[in-house]
Amino acid sequence: MVCTPWTPRMMMQLNPPLPLDTPKGSAFAHMVIDYGQEHYVLFVCFINETGECWVYPNKDVRAQKNVTMGVRTRPDCTCHAAGERAVAR
Repeated sequence: MVCTPWTPRMMMQLNPPLPLDTPKGSAFAHMVIDYGQEHYVLFVCFINETGECWVYPNKDVRAQKNVTMGVRTRPDCTCHAAGERAVAR
């Protein structure tokens, strides 16, 4: 990508970091990169188990289960485990 003065781009630090499930396991997203409306938002994540830093598009990450907030608590929610998107019912 050639960056010109009119190319939209943004990097934002997340404070506090977001706990996410990624293809490599649970992680915390510390930054978000946005190249504009034609691109996915990218999450800069540090994998909890290994400490590795990976960048994932938003289609590849999911919010971690949070019972208190009711996030991904339905027993029929298999969206990330099966590699599919959740369907609203």
